[in-house]
Amino acid sequence: QVQLVESGGGLVQAGGSLRLSCAASGVTVSLYAMGWFRQAPGKEREFVADISWSGASTYYADSVKGRFTISRDNAKNTVYLQMNSLKPEDTATYYCNAADTNLGWGQGTQVTVSS
Repeated sequence: QVQLVESGGGLVQAGGSLRLSCAASGVTVSLYAMGWFRQAPGKEREFVADISWSGASTYYADSVKGRFTISRDNAKNTVYLQMNSLKPEDTATYYCNAADTNLGWGQGTQVTVSS
């Protein structure tokens, strides 16, 4: 059974940083490009960033470009999202999933940025 478990969220002031982790079990993430997505209250889930299976290629939504960095450790079956210079509009529940297919959504991790 595939499980994606996100962690690392929390409450932070604007300008602060957080590092999210996505630990996978039941699936070998090195087989997939992986992505981070987020959903704010009352809004649809949106793309944040993705990374190729090797880690050599990354892509970001314009809203986070230059502030967020996606990375992965295939040996640990884990994907990360370093978030710097956080803004109140980054407040959302953050999820990871494969970039091009649906492995199933985890519980997500809540990020709240206060102004």
